[in-house]
Amino acid sequence: MTGTVKEMWHRAEMPRFPVSHADFNADHGPSHAPRTEIRRRWRPWRSALHPVLAALGASVLAATSVVPSAWAVPMAPAQVRSAVTAPASRSVGARQVLASAALASAKTAAKASPALPASPAPTAPAASTDARCPSEPEPLAQEQLLAQARDRGLMWRLERDGRTSYLYASLHLGRPSWAAPGPKLKAALDQVDALALELDPLDTTAWRMPPLPELPLDASLNDRLAAQARAVCVAPQAVEALHPLLRLSTFTLMRARTLGMDVRYGQEMLLSRWARDRSLPVLALETLQGQLDALLPDDPDEARHELRAGLRQLERPQPLLRMLNELVSAWDRGDLRRLSQYESWCDCVTDARDRAALTRLNDGRNPGLADRVSSLHRKDQSLLVAVGALHMTGPQALPDLLRQRGFEVTLVHPPTAR
Repeated sequence: MTGTVKEMWHRAEMPRFPVSHADFNADHGPSHAPRTEIRRRWRPWRSALHPVLAALGASVLAATSVVPSAWAVPMAPAQVRSAVTAPASRSVGARQVLASAALASAKTAAKASPALPASPAPTAPAASTDARCPSEPEPLAQEQLLAQARDRGLMWRLERDGRTSYLYASLHLGRPSWAAPGPKLKAALDQVDALALELDPLDTTAWRMPPLPELPLDASLNDRLAAQARAVCVAPQAVEALHPLLRLSTFTLMRARTLGMDVRYGQEMLLSRWARDRSLPVLALETLQGQLDALLPDDPDEARHELRAGLRQLERPQPLLRMLNELVSAWDRGDLRRLSQYESWCDCVTDARDRAALTRLNDGRNPGLADRVSSLHRKDQSLLVAVGALHMTGPQALPDLLRQRGFEVTLVHPPTAR
């Protein structure tokens, strides 16, 4: 992006949405307002967002008005843009959402509380001019996006109660060429009444970060974390407010930029934009506290074990990048079999504790996700549900759990199972 565009991005403030998250998602349920009324109330605000976003250059990103998955103050684009987060040692999943929220929360608290020391508030990692630093991938022109638009990942049709919903296996980071939906995904968006994400990146009300558990570290671990910050051209003090496991996530996604990938082009980010362009409500399948409970171990010894495992991966960047590239490639071609074998090639499971952590992060959350999808679908609305791709694998695979809840589940993309 040009300097002028970057300045507009950092200065711009998003207006408060006239239809609040509480209207849409009170008591974890849909709004009772008619859909036509929701559309009417959204339209003028949607139009007001377009001039700022058009300056970004990516037509689909401009067409909607975000980062990864749920944000009572409107979220500024600068905060959205700071969302660079994904688990370093387990799966490229929900931790990427949490690191940016923690950082934004720390910045807000530092500005609001006069009792805090007069030290600088934590800031998002600044872009570096060092040629060795991973840079943000540039957005594509509209003509290039349209030429490269195609269906990616996996999508299932869910039929029950006389209504049709869709389940989409998402990825939490992506490439600029993915910033336009393929025909099947676009058709699903045009047919449904609401979008459901693990968490909605544009919903400021859902991103009030609660207190995070303390994790005392010895000098060696602190030094290793600082070294990884410097390796991706981030000043260690810029991310010191984050939980150490969330710092790992930040560094991992910064590494992913080496492969031309960025969280701004993750599917939750894009879907949230596309849904708002269509005036669709965006519902949360989980809560921030629920994800924190699953992703950050209460036991300090277990948390430090996961931290060491993640650091071992980051300290071997080439195998880590190969793993990320393999994950993205398998998702891109809709290779469910390869995704199901993740544990065998991720270089992230070396003992029973690693295996238990992976199960907690993925299988352990799936029954709750399935119950929430079933409940929302029952409330006289059709949904496009987007959940991380690894939740579609394993003994608690989300499509299987939805079949157990009475859905007829049919693979839509890719056309033949792999």
